[in-house]
Amino acid sequence: MNESFVFQTLLKQRKHLARILTETSPEHLQRIPDGFNNNIWWNAAHTLVVQQLLCYRLSGLPMHIDNDLAAAYSKGTFPGTLPEARIREKICDLLTSTVGQLRRDFEEGIFKEYTSYTTSAGVTLENIEDAILFNLYHEGLHMGTILALLKAER
Repeated sequence: MNESFVFQTLLKQRKHLARILTETSPEHLQRIPDGFNNNIWWNAAHTLVVQQLLCYRLSGLPMHIDNDLAAAYSKGTFPGTLPEARIREKICDLLTSTVGQLRRDFEEGIFKEYTSYTTSAGVTLENIEDAILFNLYHEGLHMGTILALLKAER
């Protein structure tokens, strides 16, 4: 795995996502257009949560997000009300800070164990490297959905 490339790509994607969240009106962040079952905000928060679940929880390590956030945006959840501005800002900050944290933790070798997990895409993750690489795929899917949601709003 080309670690530098993977983490740089993830950070660029997350910065783009944070920019979308800050430049899009709250009304558009929470709108669910016809043909969709979630919104821009849910997709963004979901990517943050899933990265933490795949990389930290499945490694038996504490996540860098709170459990309420994980419960609200994990797989199988649906959009609720849009959080207040300070919570949205915190999540935007977490989108980028958790990438640096993941990189540092990976480089320091803290990921010693991993519970094998088969994703809904049918991909079995066996270790932290698998989780990090699959996470890029997962976030790419959700970025595609976010871009479609932005376009649907025009």
